[in-house]
Amino acid sequence: MNDLQVAIIVGSLRKESINRRLANALIKLAPEDVCFKIVEIGDLPLYNQDDDANQADAVKRVKADVAQSDGVLFVTPEHNRAIPAALKNVLDHVSRPPGQNDWAKKPAAIIGLSPSAVGTALAQQNLRAILATLDMPTLCQPEMFLQIKDGFFDDNGNIGAGSNKFIKGWVDRVCAWIRINKAN
Repeated sequence: MNDLQVAIIVGSLRKESINRRLANALIKLAPEDVCFKIVEIGDLPLYNQDDDANQADAVKRVKADVAQSDGVLFVTPEHNRAIPAALKNVLDHVSRPPGQNDWAKKPAAIIGLSPSAVGTALAQQNLRAILATLDMPTLCQPEMFLQIKDGFFDDNGNIGAGSNKFIKGWVDRVCAWIRINKAN
């Protein structure tokens, strides 16, 4: 039985996204008593406040997945020095309608992978500002601005030997953060 349920939100919709690959590799690093679950966001309609009173089934599904989780792990690429539109869209949907913010009090952590030497630093800063508004306590340190290079993933999709121990330590830290801060 898993004591901790963690929703993973991948900010990229692309099938071969390196951040989706990262999310799948992180699942393999989870402690035995933690269940990481990727919450699919690609079928969400664009957020429109006119739909708050009659949310689409996909929106209800995502809101329920978030509500049932103890915490959230955001795995985000960087698009034009900010978070991707798909990630902003899910943030808006789950926080609405007013008074029904399912993100509130959910502990969060952020990680991202990019070919850039600065990783996803600017997207993560952008996301941190939004998460503060949504009332999500967010792990501050260590920040994880990862650059993809040859050998980052092994042939089986796992995080390669050069980064595995470091990232596994971060995953353990995230799980401890969520345990300490999860809403009662």
